[in-house]
Amino acid sequence: MGKITGFLEFDRKVEEYAPADERIKNYKEFTLPMKEKELKDQGARCMDCGIPFCHSGCPLGNLIPDFNDAVYLGKWDKAAEILHSTNNFPEFTGRLCPAPCEEACVLGINEDPVTIENIEKNIVETAFKKGWVVAEPPATRTGKTVAVIGSGPAGLAAAQQLNRAGHLVTLYERDEKVGGLLRYGIPDFKMEKNIIDRRVKILEEEGIIIKTGVHVGVDVLATELQDQFDAIVLTGGATVRRGLPIEGADLKGVVQAMDFLKQNNKRVDGIKDLGEEIKATGKNVVVIGGGDTGSDCIGTSIRHGAASVSNFEILGKPPVGRPEDQPWPFWPMRLRTSSSHKEGVDRFFSISTKKFIGDKNGNLKGLITSEVEWITVPGKRPILKEISNTEKEWKCELALLAMGFTGSEMTIAEQLGLEADARTNIKASEADYKTNVPGVYVAGDQRRGQSLIVWAISEGRQAAYHVDTYLMGTSYLPLKGEGDLPRV
Repeated sequence: MGKITGFLEFDRKVEEYAPADERIKNYKEFTLPMKEKELKDQGARCMDCGIPFCHSGCPLGNLIPDFNDAVYLGKWDKAAEILHSTNNFPEFTGRLCPAPCEEACVLGINEDPVTIENIEKNIVETAFKKGWVVAEPPATRTGKTVAVIGSGPAGLAAAQQLNRAGHLVTLYERDEKVGGLLRYGIPDFKMEKNIIDRRVKILEEEGIIIKTGVHVGVDVLATELQDQFDAIVLTGGATVRRGLPIEGADLKGVVQAMDFLKQNNKRVDGIKDLGEEIKATGKNVVVIGGGDTGSDCIGTSIRHGAASVSNFEILGKPPVGRPEDQPWPFWPMRLRTSSSHKEGVDRFFSISTKKFIGDKNGNLKGLITSEVEWITVPGKRPILKEISNTEKEWKCELALLAMGFTGSEMTIAEQLGLEADARTNIKASEADYKTNVPGVYVAGDQRRGQSLIVWAISEGRQAAYHVDTYLMGTSYLPLKGEGDLPRV
């Protein structure tokens, strides 16, 4: 795979960014394309490692050495075919995935790993540019009907796979446009929305019926769909946001991150009716939560023209390198610095917000924090302890809560009589994705809890296989690691 000595000859190289002072002036993607020769050299770095641990690192089971080798040889059409055989939407994952495959790369044991994600993005973009990605409706229809509820990556993947099997698929989305958090959570500077639109156009050309602005459970009862369709796949996500139940949490200016990001994405899309404006312009912003959503809030606040942006994380600062207790090829919890972090933010770790402070009109004007430490207890969860005499008051007019999600909204589950766990994830095994109600399946974050985009696509594909089997008695759709028929 690749060039036998490639990993010895070429250093790791990824796309560079446009300068921060330029890119923060707009919401466009800002990575600078690499030359074809550079991409081929990166493909050449893929080792003939014997056991490709990158496969185990990738929830989709992408055939990574195979498409790397095709890129090295300049066979971009073959690379695109291989990539699409396991991944419905590499244009999404090539931009947004945290690349667990790279952490599992054998070369990464003692060198910089292969730049798998960047190669993936360039393969699919080449395929679109060359016109290789086209609609391929199924040759025959089964007459079976399936409703997919939720149009995030899990729903899109399930819908496309089931449509490929010949079923009549209707995709329901409560928002104005398709995409879920891809559309209304991920900022445009990470992925412009025309990337979603061009793929959705193909799905429609393949015969998938898409109904937006339909809130299942409210506009139409889930039980009505149960009567109308032969099967239902729930892919609505884990959308219940985690709050911060402290004094002052109801002040104007304490905002959930997803409300902030969703409104801004709509603003960028040209939508005028946004409700009460949430902007960071001229404000001292504190983003509470150190994950990807927090990073997205940072980049968006900077583009608004915030007076300052600070980022609080209650956990301790992780090491830059791989921790000793998280050996290769496992995913390491280490310090990650995003492009937004590099645009101008002060990051604080081991810090807990204790109280929000308001003015006489109920507007947020500040907050109080304390430093914390985590006490390790053998056999138990670490205990959070506040460090005495470390309280500090911060000036803040906008606090963005980016602390993740606690589970799924339960309206549909209640209407259908579905079982859920303590975190309101709908119960269904990974073995078959069945719920306790016949004909109803669930995939993605709504089943496993908040997770990665690659897991969402993987779950949508896997669930489609089992739905197809339920409807037809058997399925020719691929399971993870099997690959699909050529779709390019």
